[in-house]
Amino acid sequence: MKFAVKMIAVAAMALSLTSAFAQKGETVKIALIDPQTGLMGPLGTNQLRSFQYFAEKFNQGNPAGVKFELVAFDNKLSPAESLNALKAALDQGIRYIAQGNGSSVAGALIEAVNKHNERNPGKEVVFLNYAAVDPDFTNSKCSYWHFRFDADTSMKMEALTTFMKDQKDVKKVYLLNQNYSHGQQVAKFAKENLARKRPDVQIVGEDLHPLAQVRDFAPYIAKIKASGADTVVTGNWGSDLALLVKAANEGGYTGKFYTYYAGVTGTPTALGTGGAGRVYQIFYQHYNMGGQMEKWMAEFHAKYKDDMFTGSISHVYTALSEAMAKAKSTDPVKVAAALEGLKFKSFNGDLEMRKTDHQIQQPLFLTVWQKADKKYPYSPENTGMTLAPVKTFESYISSTPTSCQMKRP
Repeated sequence: MKFAVKMIAVAAMALSLTSAFAQKGETVKIALIDPQTGLMGPLGTNQLRSFQYFAEKFNQGNPAGVKFELVAFDNKLSPAESLNALKAALDQGIRYIAQGNGSSVAGALIEAVNKHNERNPGKEVVFLNYAAVDPDFTNSKCSYWHFRFDADTSMKMEALTTFMKDQKDVKKVYLLNQNYSHGQQVAKFAKENLARKRPDVQIVGEDLHPLAQVRDFAPYIAKIKASGADTVVTGNWGSDLALLVKAANEGGYTGKFYTYYAGVTGTPTALGTGGAGRVYQIFYQHYNMGGQMEKWMAEFHAKYKDDMFTGSISHVYTALSEAMAKAKSTDPVKVAAALEGLKFKSFNGDLEMRKTDHQIQQPLFLTVWQKADKKYPYSPENTGMTLAPVKTFESYISSTPTSCQMKRP
């Protein structure tokens, strides 16, 4: 009898050890649903490479002992195409979905993931949002299955206007943004924050233009010049920012630009030397951070002859592997629970996935476009220029409150 009890105890211990390391050696597939063609194709290709690069780095060793495999889908920046891609990923048994380009796409995916998970218990999927920054996703539209690894529009504007309030040369502001949720939110929060922090500043013009469709921004630059604006605030990204800056240089506009995405593919080349000292970016990283990011960027450039600027992708892999280790599982239900409130270190400091709304809390950096030098040597797209740090905003400064009333399973 004693022998039988002892064998049962040994068996139970072996079973518990097996479950404790059940995730080790597993392959975790991540479906990346982003544009690989069209005007935003170059940006999507860069971020696809970043996902591939970090998969290789984390496969060399991570806390969960898993192997990551990336499966890419070209959504052509279309919500409808993205839903088709999601279905294809689900049909392949992929349980983790990543996306970043376009809040219109992210909104469609969040809704679809919610419906899928509700209708298919035991086959739940998690949405890893590395760059779609509409604040609604962690407020009125918050979802248990959605986790954001970028700072949202309101957080970036909070930091940006905290800096702008002390800039006496900012007197007349023009708001130019893409006509979809992100661009609309940039304009909304810019007006609200400036009214609160600098009520003397005039908003002298506001335009919303079609996303990824405008090829010539000269008419918009003409309107900006005619308004007398000394400052432009824009959340434009990809070709929409590169072509805007190009038109500004060609049209002789000499005002300042406060941007979210000046470091993104194509924009450094468009800026050239004409934007020196006039173009600012608010972001969670910059080209001259040193440390681990400097090593990653150098390796990435050597491998792809391209610049790495989407460090939130490393946040995704770090958080995912640590949550899997904590959960002792790759099951999305258990991993989602482990992601909530997860604290971890990344290249830009101490981060926390806020449990209330699944919005990452992280430092932000304001940088300015200037000539590369010994102190700030990294030159994107071989321009001889760089984004040099001006001010750091710790997490508690850039953090914004949430109205999320999350429904948990």
